[in-house]
Amino acid sequence: MDRRLTPATDRVALGSLRGTLDRPTYVPGQPARLAVPLADLLNGPRGRRDRQVNFGADLTVIERRGDMAFVQAALDGYCGWLPVAALSFDLAAVTHRVTAPATHVYPAADMKRPEIMSLSIGARLSVTGLAEGFATLATGGFVPAQHVGDGPAADPAAVAESLIGTPYLWGGNSRAGIDCSGLVQAALNACDIACPGDSDLQRKAFPEVQTLRRGDLLFWPGHVAMALSDDLMIHATAWTMSVTREPIADAVARIDAAGDGPFLGIRRPIGVT
Repeated sequence: MDRRLTPATDRVALGSLRGTLDRPTYVPGQPARLAVPLADLLNGPRGRRDRQVNFGADLTVIERRGDMAFVQAALDGYCGWLPVAALSFDLAAVTHRVTAPATHVYPAADMKRPEIMSLSIGARLSVTGLAEGFATLATGGFVPAQHVGDGPAADPAAVAESLIGTPYLWGGNSRAGIDCSGLVQAALNACDIACPGDSDLQRKAFPEVQTLRRGDLLFWPGHVAMALSDDLMIHATAWTMSVTREPIADAVARIDAAGDGPFLGIRRPIGVT
């Protein structure tokens, strides 16, 4: 079983795995939500980052060890450890999401007040009202109304382009830092297209196609990009340490010359038209 997607530690497993995975303890899991702007999903209680989750992410708590919790993200099934202090168990209905690359939360409906936190694209919000150009959050604070929406975006490639210049960060999932698969996931999720968290999982999730069109995914070992046209792509890359556009032919040649190939083909996310 894939560790990244298996809701079990060495001693506790989600009850749905009873009879499939042998563990001393099985639990139903406790619903929770991320209450901080961003948190790393770690591969151990004090481990390294595998991925990240954004504000408002729905999570299932499977085990607690001291001040750390092992959770599974509802968005893509990804599992990992994060601080218990980052969680909320007050699950107000989610009504909106952040649609801008990034935004601020203010203590009042006043952009001149010092911000209390920053949020990234895809953050999930419980909005109780819209007035005076701000969305009021059930969790406290006010977000500029221009930066939130209650429906999906239409074009994943346009969403990806809005993140041009974002610094590259291994395992990153936010405007503060993002990697290749994080960029693809953010772009597709903004359009309500389900997408796994890592590039190998993304390649397995979508059907292969032979002709290229906008929104298709291009794969190499350990890397993924999104087509903007039949000759241009966008990706988060350690080559520039940023999200950048690049001619597809140039990328294929450059990656092959670096010994990081071969090109593995094109996949089309379900829902991209």
